[in-house]
Amino acid sequence: MDPAYASAFAALAGSVIGGLTSLTASRLTQRTQVRAQQIAHDVASREDLYKDFIEEASKLYADALEHDQADTAKLVRLYALVSRMRVRSSPPVIENADRIMRVIIETYLGPNITLRDLSVSLENRQAMDPLREFSEACREELRTLELSGPSTPRL
Repeated sequence: MDPAYASAFAALAGSVIGGLTSLTASRLTQRTQVRAQQIAHDVASREDLYKDFIEEASKLYADALEHDQADTAKLVRLYALVSRMRVRSSPPVIENADRIMRVIIETYLGPNITLRDLSVSLENRQAMDPLREFSEACREELRTLELSGPSTPRL
């Protein structure tokens, strides 16, 4: 083979390899960025869902402490939030959300609580903070999602 051809072929091959390397690196970077954006969006939407559930459950729990009759529309909204969680959340989050629903319903069925009764029950942290385990399960799930981060995607 003519040395000029070998030199030209080597230069051409080097250019092709360099171009493919650059293209591959660019594609990997773009896919990693897209994955990071998807995770950030998923975390943000779950945070909103959990925030809505906590706010609604807190209001209903306080109402259940004072009243015998539940506002069915508000209970249905809480059930809808739990159903949305069933689509995207981990089993520990869903189990805790179901437990909170049972606590709220049982509280409505129980006797009303006065401020004096409430001060006595301060010793029972679970009675005062039925959302604690739910919040911890949510925090763990969100932390796990954030730590999973964008992995290197397959081409």
